[in-house]
Amino acid sequence: MIKTTLDANVIDTLRDLPDMIPVFRDYYENWMIRVFDREQYECRNYLSPNRRDFYKILLITKGTGVFTMGLNTYYIEEPTLLYIHPNDIISWKNLSEESGGHYVLFKKDFINKHGQLKSVIDKFALFSDKSRSVIRLQDNEVPGVTRYFGQMQQEEVADSDFKEDAMQAFLQLLMVESMRVARYPRPDQVTADFTHVHHFFDLLEKEISGINYSTPIRIKTAKEFAGSMQMHPNYLNQLLKKHTGQNASTHIQNRILDEAKALLVQTDWSLNDISHSIGFAEQPGFNLFFKKHTGYTPAEFRKSI
Repeated sequence: MIKTTLDANVIDTLRDLPDMIPVFRDYYENWMIRVFDREQYECRNYLSPNRRDFYKILLITKGTGVFTMGLNTYYIEEPTLLYIHPNDIISWKNLSEESGGHYVLFKKDFINKHGQLKSVIDKFALFSDKSRSVIRLQDNEVPGVTRYFGQMQQEEVADSDFKEDAMQAFLQLLMVESMRVARYPRPDQVTADFTHVHHFFDLLEKEISGINYSTPIRIKTAKEFAGSMQMHPNYLNQLLKKHTGQNASTHIQNRILDEAKALLVQTDWSLNDISHSIGFAEQPGFNLFFKKHTGYTPAEFRKSI
């Protein structure tokens, strides 16, 4: 039976990427598209408020759980397709031991490389229009959708110069099939607690996404974030500790650390520019912060990747 109100304790843990990509280092490798079997790479409980550079299409055929996307929450016990945009704040609470289905991840550069795929994504708006991003399937429709994931998996391991072309074609067919069978469920209600938690992560992501060396981070303390949300810092910490297991300062620190890693790998900015952009007045302070939490200096991390 579908619950009409879902408490914010559906969020268990904050993780960086392990449930989105099985190996963290793979995030930085030069891949464009990857396909996974959910039985082999089971989706555990996670909360992903961080900006990603990949799109995700998730097919759930077995298992039960609670999925949130932004402020929309869905109790999932039937076959379901989920279209997840890189900027979506999402969480998953696994409610059963079963796990079946597939998911495919593909990067923005992959879309830009294939104009027809981009046209189909823009036309159907499955990622951008949140009223279309969750699709219920009937049992007899599952095989038709599943076959496209299977075909993409076959192409992924094939030694072919045209495998990316074939995979993007199957992505297009998957979206066409999704539109053909689409039934869009209504989201369940969420509590005020979850609304506040979402607001914090949305504000944190907006702050981080605007970072560059000419416009460094503006607010970076729990007190400053609570002030922007018009609530007391103690209350904000209480909410986050209850529903994610970590306080506001830890979330802010972890998100800044994630952004520092991305800037070290994905840009040629100097260490001084990166240090300044994420709110350190002096580079030695950034070096100490980074080494404390990673075991590497920023220069060592950049070189290792």
